[in-house]
Amino acid sequence: MTVATPHPPAGARPAGADNRLVVGGTTMTWGTLPTPVLPDPAAVLAHSAGHALAAARQHALHGTELLLSTVGRVDAAMRAELLDAGFTVTVLDDDGAHPSAPPRPRAAEPGRLWLLTSGSTGRPKRVGHTLDTLTTVRAGQPDRTWLCPYAPGTYAWWQVVTLSLTQAGQHLVVVEPDELDDWPAVAAAHGVDAASGTPTFWRRTLYRDAAALARVPLRQITLGGEPVDQAILDQLREVFPAARISWIYASSEVGASIVVHDGRAGFPAAWLGREAPGRPTLSVHNDELVVTSPYHGVGLAGPVRTGDRVQVVDDRVLITGRLDSDEINVGGSKVSAGVVRGVLTGHPAVAWARVTGRRAPVLGRMVVAEVVLTPAADVTDEAALVRWCAERLPEHAVPRRIRVLTEIPVKETLKSDV
Repeated sequence: MTVATPHPPAGARPAGADNRLVVGGTTMTWGTLPTPVLPDPAAVLAHSAGHALAAARQHALHGTELLLSTVGRVDAAMRAELLDAGFTVTVLDDDGAHPSAPPRPRAAEPGRLWLLTSGSTGRPKRVGHTLDTLTTVRAGQPDRTWLCPYAPGTYAWWQVVTLSLTQAGQHLVVVEPDELDDWPAVAAAHGVDAASGTPTFWRRTLYRDAAALARVPLRQITLGGEPVDQAILDQLREVFPAARISWIYASSEVGASIVVHDGRAGFPAAWLGREAPGRPTLSVHNDELVVTSPYHGVGLAGPVRTGDRVQVVDDRVLITGRLDSDEINVGGSKVSAGVVRGVLTGHPAVAWARVTGRRAPVLGRMVVAEVVLTPAADVTDEAALVRWCAERLPEHAVPRRIRVLTEIPVKETLKSDV
């Protein structure tokens, strides 16, 4: 990466400057990572994980107003929107920085970081943060070497990156999209003992090569970004009986709001309404999770409706999916797609499942599903899975069609739109 390296201002050295970074098989540190000269404000479209880390370090040193994304997540319409908002859209690649100036330049807001939401409910939007509001792990941590598989610039990516930037002993191994299929080999080669990923990321790894995953000496496993069910927690526990397995509820809007370490899906119902200084307050309104968070984005103070549907079952609050896609109306009866998905993934032969509604005569909608079976699955017909569901769900919630796929679908965000 041929970019200039300006002299850092006095006192700007990040606490994690000596942490090891492995980028494209090359080992360096935050302190030796070449740093680009960026316009201010800049919307940086990084061609690789290494370029994204360089832009993050530049912001940490100089406070440049920054929106960071991959090239693939920003289409022509979004580029035009960013230019209209006064950003210099800058493509960062091995040849350096390639800026496109905005039609109406504006003054930068020092220290501001912008995140693009995932766009799961429509067009991505910008949410404002700072390095401080994105840094939610502040207590001292044991030394770790973290794997970061997330798309640069996403909230989950910043969570891992800020940990390495701000705390000594938090090393980082980043993988590019073309390395995802073989990430366990990369991780084992570089001593990764902590990894964060979506449930789809973990399911896909288990499906492709569980033996290779087992060779990675993981002591900390983190899941987030999608609903986390009991099946994936149990599968990871079977492979890594001594590891701490955590799941995190976080979003660009409200930050990291829920962290659970007890190995169970959902969070304790006793946490609802609990108030503590510096901690988010959780509540439920009309089956929707509402969060009041100290880590919220700009303009989102107070209770924020998350758009995520929850279900209280005994002493747990389960997050089942998005309100606009989780509920299926079957002849006037409401069905949670997340609950049906959880039943399907609870079958030992099912590696992954997606549940949706389809138009149907008389009922209006019917439940249908797509599944990926485990390599050792002894189930070969749809009928066996339908019977499994019929034994565990009310009649109107049982899938009427189940399609078997040969590969777990995944997007750049490591999600599969479940």
